[in-house]
Amino acid sequence: MGDVQVLMEMGFPKDRAVYALKVTNQKGVEPAMEWLLAHVDESIPQNVAAADIEENEPGPSTSTNSQKVDVAKSLKCDDCGKLCKDQGEVEFHAAKTGHSNFSESTEEKKPLTEEEKKQQLALIEEKLKQKRLEREEREKQDALERERNRIKSGKDMSEARRRNEELEMKKIIEQRKREKADEKAARERVKAQIEADKARRKAGQTLSSPETPVASSSVSSTTTPTEATAIKSPPKDYKETRIQIRLQDGSTLTETFNVQEQLSAVRVFIQMKTGSETPFGLMTSFPRKVFSCDDFEKPLSALGLVPSAVLIMTKVNV
Repeated sequence: MGDVQVLMEMGFPKDRAVYALKVTNQKGVEPAMEWLLAHVDESIPQNVAAADIEENEPGPSTSTNSQKVDVAKSLKCDDCGKLCKDQGEVEFHAAKTGHSNFSESTEEKKPLTEEEKKQQLALIEEKLKQKRLEREEREKQDALERERNRIKSGKDMSEARRRNEELEMKKIIEQRKREKADEKAARERVKAQIEADKARRKAGQTLSSPETPVASSSVSSTTTPTEATAIKSPPKDYKETRIQIRLQDGSTLTETFNVQEQLSAVRVFIQMKTGSETPFGLMTSFPRKVFSCDDFEKPLSALGLVPSAVLIMTKVNV
């Protein structure tokens, strides 16, 4: 009966208060009060309201004492003097004010006048309006907070994506630097090898030059034709080979290589001379042979490019 008393204290009739609580499934004072304000001009089924009131009212009390005594018509708060109709109002008043001293009183609590009811109703409507505004403000603040969190989350994701892209770009740049450094080192090694081979060839030519005068005619006259033929025959064990390269623009390059150098040394030589980074291949015309990737790892002697050969620079489809 506590909710019924609260609604009655606000100025609503008891039958309408009981019916409003039933319609709102006994969810409390506020839903019932909103229902009453929304249906203020509607009538309620009298038979249903009467049945509900009977269910909520306690049965008639019996007394063994045959003598008539004064009937307590209300409960009075000894702390502030407020009259309460029943125990429900007492509990509501105690919870609201913190007062705990109550006693029975023969005074009857006067019902609210029409003016008091109007004032109480206006006060209730104002409280409801204030609660609605507070609820709307909370919902607005919650929506703003959710939006801020969403924007922050989006910024964090964008920042993380940007950092990942920067890291990937740095890795690519570092890899390209390493590749260029390795390629430069390989070129330097080939260049040093070519220079060393030139120095060896020059030293060999110096050592092979005759230091004694030409033999006298008497000695040469004694040389047999067989010996002269043997001296003039070239050696079969070649140490060097002379390579002529025909470039794609029609010009030619000529260089001497050690027969044990790989065909890749010729390719590096062409790149150093032309400064071109475009991939290319090599082939011979007579007999026609296009060198594969595996051939570039083989020595020139194994490819039949000794003691001299002509190579043609070709395009490679990437």
